[in-house]
Parts: sequence; C-alpha cells; structure tokens
Amino acid sequence: MGYRLPTNMGSQYSPLYFLAALGAGGLTVSFFMWLMFWVPSSQAPVPLFDDIVTTFLEGGAGFKFAIGLAWLGIIYFAYLHIRLLVWNLREYSGFKASEGYRQMRGTRTEIQLLAGPLTLAMTINVGFILGMVFMPGLWEVVEWLFPLAMLAFLAVGAWALRLLGDFWGRVLTESDCDCAADNSLAQMLPAFALAMIGVGLAAPAAMSDTTGTVVVSLFLSSFFMVTAIISGAIMLVLGVRSMLEQTANPISAPSLWIVIPILTIIGITLVRQTHGVEFHLGGEGAGVETLGMLMYFLVIQIAFLLIGWVVLRRYGYFGRFVLGKERSAGSYTLVCPGVALSVMLHFFTNEGLVLHGVIDKFGPVYWSLTGLAILVQFATIALVFRLNKLHFK
Repeated sequence: MGYRLPTNMGSQYSPLYFLAALGAGGLTVSFFMWLMFWVPSSQAPVPLFDDIVTTFLEGGAGFKFAIGLAWLGIIYFAYLHIRLLVWNLREYSGFKASEGYRQMRGTRTEIQLLAGPLTLAMTINVGFILGMVFMPGLWEVVEWLFPLAMLAFLAVGAWALRLLGDFWGRVLTESDCDCAADNSLAQMLPAFALAMIGVGLAAPAAMSDTTGTVVVSLFLSSFFMVTAIISGAIMLVLGVRSMLEQTANPISAPSLWIVIPILTIIGITLVRQTHGVEFHLGGEGAGVETLGMLMYFLVIQIAFLLIGWVVLRRYGYFGRFVLGKERSAGSYTLVCPGVALSVMLHFFTNEGLVLHGVIDKFGPVYWSLTGLAILVQFATIALVFRLNKLHFK
C-alpha cells in the first residue's frame, strides 16, 4: 500500500474510517470464495492448505492461475485490512480524548462507533481465512479453535452491545433523539455489526464435529442475527419515513445500500445454521429452503441497489466523493455493497443453483454468473484503490 496514513487526527478523525479496513477485509473474503467453491475439499467442509496446494500442483493452467491470483488477493487485502485496522485503533484512541468524541457521545451520530466492533468481527474472519489457506494441519486442532473463536466474537459482541445499549438507553429514557434528522439508513450500522458477529458465531455450526459446539454456535449466532434483524427493521422504517419527509441526506446517501451487506451476512448465517442442523442434529432442511432464501435475498439486494443508484446519481455523489476531490469517510460505505453482492452471487450460484441441480458446475451458465460476481469484485477493488488514494495521500 503506497499511501501515507495521517496521524494524530484528533477531532478530525471519524469512526467511519473503520469501514476502510472493513472493505479490505471483505475483499479478502471475496478472493477466498474462489478457493471455497472451486477447490475440492478432502477432510473439511471448506478447502484447506493441503487441498489448495494439491489442486494447484495437479490442476490445469486455469486452476493454477485462479489459485495463484486468489493467494495474492488474500495476502494483499489481509495486509491492507490489518494495517488500516491498526491505524484506526490508534486514531480512535486519540479521538476518544478529543472534544469531537465528547460532542459525538449523546447524539444520534454516536451510532458511528459501531463501525469499530463491526470491523473487529471481520478481523476474526480474516484470521480464520489466513489459517485455512496458509496453515498446514489446521484442522487437527480446529475443535480447540472454535471455542476460542466464539469467545473472541462474544468479546466483540459485548463491545457492540454496550455501545448500542448506551444509545438505546439514552433514546428511550431521555427522548432527545431527533428521528426526523436521520434522513438516511446510516442508523442501520448497528444491525450490520450485530449481523457480522452472528455470522462469525455461526461458523462452528457448519464446520464443527462436536455436537455441543454446534448447539452453542446455533444459539449464540441466532441471538445476534435476530437482534440485528430487529434493530435493522426498526431503523429501516424510521429512516425511510424520514427520507420521505425531508429527502435523503446527500452525504449519507451511500447508506441506502447498507441493506445489501446485511442481507448477505444473514443469508450466510442461515446457510451455516442449516448445515449444522442437518448434519449434526438430524434435521431435514432445517426449515430453510436454501435456494429460495438466497434468491429472495438477492432480488431484494438488487432492488435496494437500484433505489440507491437513482438517489446517488441524482445527487452526483460519485462525481463529488469518488471521482472528485471532496472527501467523506462515509464514502467507504460504498465498498461493502460491492463485496456483499459479489459474495452473494457466489453463494447463490454454488449453494443455490449448483447444489440443487439447477445448473452444472463449471458449465456456461455457471461461469456467466461467476463472471458477474468477479466483475463486481474487481469494480469494488478499483473503488477501494480510488478512495484510498483520495483519503490517504
């Protein structure tokens, strides 16, 4: 990364800069999708180091190129994620001692603080990806790692719930929240954070061989997922109502797309939970039709994508805050929908269409849909490079 990160920003820092690290972590996940769905796994539900190396050595030129590019993408964006995370944590520490932080607390903008736990939850996911892709023998100790990972997610969840508790406690007891001023969907950030914690907690349900671990994973991930849905639904209704009354806030307009990553995360959580119930608890279908669920989520995402595009285009947002010289930390909100849509297309194609026999894996339709996912992925990468160049000269 050839950018210089500013230091000692004080009140000039915004917690929304955590989204820069979040986006890099999301792109790490997007490259792992290539390995997850293209490389056969021999001993685990997901491909591990040995599987990837074997496929790289024995596969054709196409597999070698794809795996090599996936390796490079994972390494680079994991590095970028960690570097931006460390920078954010350092600047956030200084920000907490500033007047800007004191002014933020007690106002509706304090909800931005949830970007911190949201990004740390992504960091745990990135760590697991690095372990699966680059650490030989990981699966021999994975049953010990799952409880530790759940404890880490719970620690992040406790931070998120404490911040959210402060916000809701003030709103519901002091009645000083101007809902009409929230003419965007930025207030759905807590739902995003809670959903990210939930999807991480759901991983052991899909991959552990220990029934107790699976049950605990199902319970904890369900709690955070349902809490995210409740919080998100409330803020979605309030935000839409406020926008209809006062028009959308031009600066916060990218938040119209925040529903897209939330739905991707909830969808993956349900896929993981379904796998855990079916294979470990003897359920059949677990009450969730995966293909239908993913299809519904995908079309809802497309609907919000179109609505958001109309608003952003009318405000000239891309010309001002992406291609232009104006800077807003909230512009990093644009990265999350791109990553989420790419990942959802991979899941819809593989866990939906291929798994249910609708299309053949590696057939023409498969590569058409996968190509679309990759196109969205690389467009998002270009966006990240542009925003980083604009904000971190």
